[in-house]
Amino acid sequence: MTGTLYGVGVGPGDPELMTLKADRLIRAAKVIAYPTLAGAQSFARSIAAGSISEGATEIVMDVPMTVARQPAQDAYDAGAAQIEDALRSGLDVVCLCEGDPFFYGSFMYLYARLSGEFTCQVVPGVTSMTASAAMTGMPLAARNEVLTVIPGPLEEAALEARIAESDSLVIMKVGRHLSKIRAVIESLGLVDQATYIERATLSAQVTLPLAQAPEKAPYFSMILITKGADPWL
Repeated sequence: MTGTLYGVGVGPGDPELMTLKADRLIRAAKVIAYPTLAGAQSFARSIAAGSISEGATEIVMDVPMTVARQPAQDAYDAGAAQIEDALRSGLDVVCLCEGDPFFYGSFMYLYARLSGEFTCQVVPGVTSMTASAAMTGMPLAARNEVLTVIPGPLEEAALEARIAESDSLVIMKVGRHLSKIRAVIESLGLVDQATYIERATLSAQVTLPLAQAPEKAPYFSMILITKGADPWL
């Protein structure tokens, strides 16, 4: 009998925002898998560290930070092969993913490789988007508002079009794209309605009006914009 692969969302950073199910599965796991970026410490593992058994085997997938897609695909291929070996031996594998596994989550790449042959269960987690809304006191959508989620790496013209047509929006993956994104928001006259947040729910969290945001942003940062008057009042 083969094991089950669990894609477990561990939330945005605060360990107390992990779900009860995530905590239970991680504590019981004999094999834990997680990605790292270019050899750095795994953020997902740091969130779940207090729940990982001392004797658990850890499968580390080192994902290069490159624009080219193939190096990352190779890393997920290698990680999937190690996970497959564990599953075939009858062991369950818990794969950690910050936020939610199916919302810009790394687990989806493993799911695509392994779900056709093995039983896979996805455990949803609190997203950085909803956590940021809570931390900034900005409800994301009310009544018939349309919420749009925009990745920061989009080209300027695409960003402008998406922002212009949205009622309420979240711009993710800000990082090195902050200056470009800020320029687009300023050109649309929305800078006073935009809030910048980095490292949401962590002790190092920074929340500022976009106009006061730093020149450089870390990878874990985003911008929230709600247009018009408070529609929830």
